[in-house]
Amino acid sequence: MKTHSPAFLRLVDAARLRIAEVEVATVLPRLGGAGAPVLVDVREQDEWAAGHARGALFLSKGVIERDIEGLLPDLDQEIVLYCGGGYRSALAADALQQMGYRRVSSLVGGWRAWLAAQGPVEH
Repeated sequence: MKTHSPAFLRLVDAARLRIAEVEVATVLPRLGGAGAPVLVDVREQDEWAAGHARGALFLSKGVIERDIEGLLPDLDQEIVLYCGGGYRSALAADALQQMGYRRVSSLVGGWRAWLAAQGPVEH
């Protein structure tokens, strides 16, 4: 597992005070149903290509702020962001809230938690 710098962790901790986080166990039963959240993978292209949550959209952390409005223009759409471990997705959720998205959250534990819970995957 990657070791994160103290400054990065402080940035993430500050973002977590302003955002909602959601557990995989809360998201999984809601997938495919009416009103299901949109899953958005904010990892890098190579991470996405190696495998991702079934049905997720790909908008890497580097471009999500630039491209989200074109793909998900409804500011009330429920969006669950995930990355490898929940750090980048927390930062992205914070940015999307600043852009006016009202129902955005970060997946606790990210992709690793998704795999551990045996969430559906595609390549």
